[in-house]
Amino acid sequence: MSISPFDSALYRDLFCDRDTAKLFTDSAEIRAILLVEGALAKAQGGLGIIPAEAGNAIHRAALEAQIDPGALAQATGENGVSVPALVTAFRAEIGDPEAAHYVHWGATSQDIIDTALILRLRQALLRIETGISKLCNVLAGYSEVHAETPMAGRTYGQHATPTSFGAVTANWGQPFLTHLDRLEGLRPRLLTVSLSGAAGTGAALGPDLPELTRALADALGLQTGPAPWHSKRDQIADLASWLTLVTGSCGKLGEDLLRLTQTEIAEIDLGAAGASSTMPQKQNPVGPSVLVALAHHTAALNGAMQGAVLHPHQRDGAAWFTEWLSLPAMVMGAAKAVHLAADLAETMVPNPDRMAANMEGRLGLIHAEALNFALAAEMPRPDAQRKIKDLCAEAQVKDTPLPALFTKAFPEIDTRAATASLGQAPEIARAFALAVTAQAAAKTSA
Repeated sequence: MSISPFDSALYRDLFCDRDTAKLFTDSAEIRAILLVEGALAKAQGGLGIIPAEAGNAIHRAALEAQIDPGALAQATGENGVSVPALVTAFRAEIGDPEAAHYVHWGATSQDIIDTALILRLRQALLRIETGISKLCNVLAGYSEVHAETPMAGRTYGQHATPTSFGAVTANWGQPFLTHLDRLEGLRPRLLTVSLSGAAGTGAALGPDLPELTRALADALGLQTGPAPWHSKRDQIADLASWLTLVTGSCGKLGEDLLRLTQTEIAEIDLGAAGASSTMPQKQNPVGPSVLVALAHHTAALNGAMQGAVLHPHQRDGAAWFTEWLSLPAMVMGAAKAVHLAADLAETMVPNPDRMAANMEGRLGLIHAEALNFALAAEMPRPDAQRKIKDLCAEAQVKDTPLPALFTKAFPEIDTRAATASLGQAPEIARAFALAVTAQAAAKTSA
């Protein structure tokens, strides 16, 4: 196994989202860095900070330059960052020594690397958002169709009270609507340029720094932040938290699918599932297992990312390097999780007959709460609760369904009405489906 399964030729289809992986290669990072250097030079040329001809030449060269990541490896290992060696290599590519002199004018390596990261994160977030939207739409469809499909609600792994499959899928999907809302709030704070020089004062960038920052942001389609963020990493930590929540919500779906597809429950069929090397009858729930594993892995990395908020003084290498070790894997985990979850949801097949059979198959004990409150309308609740508890014990001793014993003991009470109730489950399911539609409409009109 390679050091990271995400870029393993053997395991990449298990853990990797290929579209996201393209954003986190050495070549993609160098390309983003060159885009930032080129845009910075052009903006500086436009403001007269450097000669306009030099700015335009650097910008053109940045779009065309091809720099081998391997050629930068030794210097990067020595310097801790790739930018010094990359700038040297880029200057050689420009071919005009006078123009090349103005590459990386006044900026610091962290300005360039952080801004280049933001360019790639912007694309990665779009990929994750697309997966979330697809998942919500699929789950909303189930919630609408199965709003009144009864199934056992389970707490602590045991039958509790009836719910509906539509309410279950709504429960899976509702957090993702919140994640989309949070993403809208996160983007303006996250997708900002970094341009504040060696110690955050912008001293070498000149008196036109605010105007230069706006020009660079406009050129890259980013925002300007309220303050230098070399050591102010709350927005990066917020991103890590958001990625953890997204992946965790996918993991919750995965945990439920693992249980609902168990041989003894079999309320959902995953269709295409993993094969066993020795047991021909098995269909292993590989996809849900990946969702759970990614959720655990991302949560562990989030601990490192929250610790990386501790950037001493105006800049720090150790905390910054911690982000490099953790954040790409978190982005990959979230992207893979949402698209895998959407695919699993789209192809899974619910089995309403099995849901009904499982619910009633344990002597109808799942209706104990409903029968308790129906009886409590006729007598003090403590008395009703005691009688229902006795009937539950009798049902198990006599192997007779609880509703039948209840009807015999209390013929004046409508047992069917009591046991048919799903509570607010249908309304919960339909409300989620409507919320997905409303959110999609709001995004379209925005």
